[in-house]
Amino acid sequence: MQLEIGSVVKGRVSGITKFGAFITLDEGKTGLVHISEISKDFVNDINEFLKIDQEVEAVVLSVDEKGRIALSMRRFTELQKNRTDTPPADFFSRNEIAPASFEDMMHKFKTISDDKMTDLKKGVQAKRGVSYKKGKRT
Repeated sequence: MQLEIGSVVKGRVSGITKFGAFITLDEGKTGLVHISEISKDFVNDINEFLKIDQEVEAVVLSVDEKGRIALSMRRFTELQKNRTDTPPADFFSRNEIAPASFEDMMHKFKTISDDKMTDLKKGVQAKRGVSYKKGKRT
């Protein structure tokens, strides 16, 4: 079976080194999960995250001409977090509360815009320094 980049594969941890973990895939091939692709958190010791013969799922990052497979467990967890189990029809049929009127929408926009402009002006004045006063020169 040909592995496609971005596909999710299952396998078992067959070896752990200081730079990553080797995963034996269901197809009998072996891939490498680099230490930077194990978790989104800093990984100092791989043994804190993985054990030999542990079942894992990962995303295929690349397959080179020599047949070496690069895997990512970190991207698999990101995919799972971003995934929703609701069908598209349910997603689009949700009853969202619509603004009462055009005036309400404009008021909300103006309030947000005023807040952003105030923050922007404060940032510009802070860069100029405290001693700068409008209209006064010393």
